[in-house]
Amino acid sequence: MEGRRKWSYLGAAVASAVIAMAGVQNMAHASESGRDHDHDHDAKRVEHVLLISIDGLHEQDLARCIGGNTCPNLASLAQSGITYTGAHTPGLSDSFPGLAALVTGGSPKTAGLFYDVSYDRTLYAPSDTNCTGKQGWNVVFDETTGIDAQNGGALVHLDGGGAFNPQAIPHALIGGVCKPVYPHDYVKTNTIFEVVKQHMPAARTAWADKHAWGYDWLNGPSGHGVDDLARTEINSIDPATNSDYSDVYTHTEKFDAYHVQAILNEIDGKDSTGTQSAAVPTLFGTNFQTLSVAQKAPVAKGGGYLDADFTPGPDVAAAITYADAAIGSMVQALKQRNLYESTAIIVTAKHGQSPTDHTKLVKNGDTLTKLLEANNYLDPTGNFGQNNTASGNLNDGSGLVGTGFVQTDDVGLIWLRDPSQVDAAVATLKANLGCNAPGICADGPQAYILSGSSLARRFGNPALGRTPDIIVQPNPGVIYSSSKKKDEEHGGNAPDDSHLGLLVSLPGIRHARTVAAPVQTTQVAPTILRLLDLKPHWLHAVEREGTEALPGFERDR
Repeated sequence: MEGRRKWSYLGAAVASAVIAMAGVQNMAHASESGRDHDHDHDAKRVEHVLLISIDGLHEQDLARCIGGNTCPNLASLAQSGITYTGAHTPGLSDSFPGLAALVTGGSPKTAGLFYDVSYDRTLYAPSDTNCTGKQGWNVVFDETTGIDAQNGGALVHLDGGGAFNPQAIPHALIGGVCKPVYPHDYVKTNTIFEVVKQHMPAARTAWADKHAWGYDWLNGPSGHGVDDLARTEINSIDPATNSDYSDVYTHTEKFDAYHVQAILNEIDGKDSTGTQSAAVPTLFGTNFQTLSVAQKAPVAKGGGYLDADFTPGPDVAAAITYADAAIGSMVQALKQRNLYESTAIIVTAKHGQSPTDHTKLVKNGDTLTKLLEANNYLDPTGNFGQNNTASGNLNDGSGLVGTGFVQTDDVGLIWLRDPSQVDAAVATLKANLGCNAPGICADGPQAYILSGSSLARRFGNPALGRTPDIIVQPNPGVIYSSSKKKDEEHGGNAPDDSHLGLLVSLPGIRHARTVAAPVQTTQVAPTILRLLDLKPHWLHAVEREGTEALPGFERDR
């Protein structure tokens, strides 16, 4: 590894001028003294990076709570950091591609993650251990990836049962050998955790997330990128309530508290469980689910937002207060261990939530899937993939093979049973764009249907097996559901689920910076590596997509 270099930061006026001239390209270098143009920063050596995702955090949420002094800990971080007001996800905003952007530097096109429940035409069923049957498997890497879910079992353990559910692991023919495809095999590019471990031999890495085994892909293709991957499952049954942790936001706080404690343990020189001594991680982090659950809750029951200006309802306001206090406890722990001055803290989100304006909400049911079924592009009675298992339980390994699949939330990802029908299927969809059944509610100026070369340029070639044949972005506010349990969703590219809060707090910055230029969350990953004085191009996705580090700072030469 190269010798350490100090970091410097541009004054606000200089930064604005450079951004205006150069967009989001690399910024000019500061003086060799290690102080910025306005002499308000003492360059510090970054030894640790703490990455935090408050799932659902819009840019407007962050700006409102800081401006209204309702998130004092985030406001304090902003005073020693750079806030990016134009941050967006790279095309899709489900948790998998959202987190992949942050830790691989790549979009779904390169990382290969479109959703935690998706489809791959090249894979064989979990039961097909010789890879001799049909190909085309409905890949499910969610709460059912833990062994508790085997044979449709109840999710009774917080750690998902302590192992993979073998019925959730498909197979692939690799070099003539039929091999299981675990989540870490499924991601197509390496992660920042792998780069840190490869190029900083003494470094330790850690992460905690919402699914105990589905998030194994964070380890990257090596399978060993994260030293301490906390196995926590949000959909497991809490014995104290006999329900999972996602039923109401106050219950989700209890789940998030496990992650907060894991971070506090790690700061204190222990592993995530607090039972063993361990070096403080060089790179570590977690996510919060409380805000996401509060946003989804029906407005009539206190969830969501009160108006189009992102005025939070009572649940959302309380969830932001909770996350802010939890982050404050992490900062306090860093200060107590004399780690704060050597730790960069990045706060952002995997995804937002849509629609925040309740008047735009449209819930007509899953008209997209119904239209495809009715026209025989999928099985007319819904018998495809994991919709048809021998036991009736999702992800028990007995789903149908080679059937195609549709994933819908506030987006539609379509893998056709017969890819040669793409043009016909698109014609059918375009003939039914209205919001009245059987229409798919994609007739507005912000809606679109992607297929063919336009889809391949953005998301990869469907012929390779992973990329959907068609992507439908309906009108903002549309949720392909009739559920009365939620009024917001994510997964697509609507404004409210793609425009996110992003704050980078760095040791030694004395004055807040704001960068309004558009950036993508993929730029977080190369920024983390540069903070640790590692080369961004060691990330495969950064090399392939040419992902830049975030603007606003640069290393001294």
